[in-house]
Amino acid sequence: MHYTTLPEALDEKSGLNRSIRLIDRSGETSIIGFAELRSRALNLLHQFQRRGVGVGDEMLLVLNRNDAFLDAFWACLYGGIVPIPLAPGVTDEQRYKVLRVAETLDRPHLFTEHALAGRLRGFAQKHGLDAVYARMANRTLLIEDIGDSPENGEGATPGAEATAFIQFSSGSTSEPKGVVLTHRNVLANIRDMIDTAKLRDTDHGLSWMPLTHDMGLVGFHLMMVLAAMEHTIIATDAFIRRPLRWIRAASDHRANVLCSPNFGYRYLLKSFSPDKVRDVDLSHVRIIFNGAEPISARLCEEFLDTLAPFGLRRTAMYPVYGLAEASLAVSFPPVEHLYETVTVNRKKLGLGDRVEPDERGNPLCLVNVGRAIGECEVRIGNDEGEEMNSGIVGRILIRGPNVTKGYYIDRRKLSRKAFRVNDWLDTGDLGFNYDGGLYITGRTKDVIFVNGQNYYAHDIEAVAAEVEGLELGKVVVAGARNDATDVDEMILFVLFRGDQSSFMELAREAATTVNERTGAEIGVAVPVKNIPKTTSGKLRRFSLQNSYENGEFRDIAARLSAAWDPGPRHQGIGSAAEVFLREVCSDILDGLHVGRDDSLFEIGVSSLKMIEIHERIDERYPGCTEVTDLFDHPTLAELAAHLEGGRDGCG
Repeated sequence: MHYTTLPEALDEKSGLNRSIRLIDRSGETSIIGFAELRSRALNLLHQFQRRGVGVGDEMLLVLNRNDAFLDAFWACLYGGIVPIPLAPGVTDEQRYKVLRVAETLDRPHLFTEHALAGRLRGFAQKHGLDAVYARMANRTLLIEDIGDSPENGEGATPGAEATAFIQFSSGSTSEPKGVVLTHRNVLANIRDMIDTAKLRDTDHGLSWMPLTHDMGLVGFHLMMVLAAMEHTIIATDAFIRRPLRWIRAASDHRANVLCSPNFGYRYLLKSFSPDKVRDVDLSHVRIIFNGAEPISARLCEEFLDTLAPFGLRRTAMYPVYGLAEASLAVSFPPVEHLYETVTVNRKKLGLGDRVEPDERGNPLCLVNVGRAIGECEVRIGNDEGEEMNSGIVGRILIRGPNVTKGYYIDRRKLSRKAFRVNDWLDTGDLGFNYDGGLYITGRTKDVIFVNGQNYYAHDIEAVAAEVEGLELGKVVVAGARNDATDVDEMILFVLFRGDQSSFMELAREAATTVNERTGAEIGVAVPVKNIPKTTSGKLRRFSLQNSYENGEFRDIAARLSAAWDPGPRHQGIGSAAEVFLREVCSDILDGLHVGRDDSLFEIGVSSLKMIEIHERIDERYPGCTEVTDLFDHPTLAELAAHLEGGRDGCG
């Protein structure tokens, strides 16, 4: 690989007979050859340049369609425009993020669809963010206004150190923080990933991850292009609607390099039925990248056991570690080997603790995510960045040509505040080296991972503090592993000394506000008599989190959990089916009000909650619905009508 920029790479690969298969949200398939992708990108670049977009300008990409995203992303790269991938503004959290990022940028352009632009504009007006939207209103380009053009745009000639794109990952109310990645960063990481994973041009990649996510974009598109691999991208909505489509597509197209975080495995298993995939063959699958959130060994085993009858080999499970600041990947294990775990004492995983193997007591099973790949270096360090011995828990620090030089935080200002000594970047994660492998033990106090999403604790706290009776400094959010379900959940600690009923009302309102504003779900709310802080006044989230995980709040949490069910709060006129659905939603969504004509997607209901809702419906109306019916009939009124007008016995 002698090229120095991503466009140079596509120029070279476009001479090969390789293509991308795109499966859209409805399940329809289209194919784009590498050469066609290059041509489409240059044509679109001409349209961008006609409308005044120039070298160095920033372009927010807010798109539902993967084909449009790929065209626009590569058009930006060819024109020296800086693409900024953002999830389409469907929830309040996503709309806030788009506007907050736009406010941060120097001269933002927006490439989007007419419907998405209208919703974003309406949201800005409703929440007093008109001025923010106005900054890019005259620089908004709509897909519907872009016509076909045989002319190519004028390609720029960026160097290896030019910014390729920016990945923004902050929450809605916090200061947006964009990871700035150069062509050199991305190419260095991709080369190392291809070499370490031993990818071949005869391999076929398959992903349902969104292209706004670094695993989807860098790992399963850019890496596939540079490896000259055929690859299939399933629209995330298509996977959510029919999760079995993922393994069926792998079978049909002989895809042998797949990926998913915990969420995807868990979601597929909830919908799995052997009868629906009798003809699926997964014996050719070589690698399934498992990353993007803390890896559950229990879930790996359940997934492998369930799909073993369909030929999936246990050596295919490939636990990895990475983050946007590393372009994507930090460490990989050896390919086509059984993944490894270690069972340790969960009470001995604090910064500076020596890890204790433990098969009894209070054990925690951790997964080996391998060694640093290629030129990337990993150090387990203390608070000063000094290297710690094997088996000692410390901060995970990284450096190398793949690591960002800093964060874009305000009008072209680059911050290096996350860097420690000697250019080592603090990942924000804790971990340890053991027997030559890297193990991740947890996160530093700002980031909480729940259902495949990362949330900033101070962001959630700021939203919760808007509830009357709460204020910043008296509410703390942390993440903790629920041993019963083996998933992380969000814990809300509230400084409170009143009675339980008063606390529950306050907690319900805070949980509802957080869900509506950020899409996050509060798993448990716990009253505490004091909030631990440092001498400088900073919240000590880990102190409360550790106390919770060690069982200190077990009794009060159990009592409050039993009272957490708010019951049917929102009564109104409706059929028996509609009243039932309202009660189910109120129960599962912790009292969140759902109007009869509200779309479950528009109010930010997570996919896992959709599954829970379906399970409750199936208990009352067995065999009358499938999970996909909730996507086809997303309002209570539509779903009730579907139940009442459906099969015999469903009314």
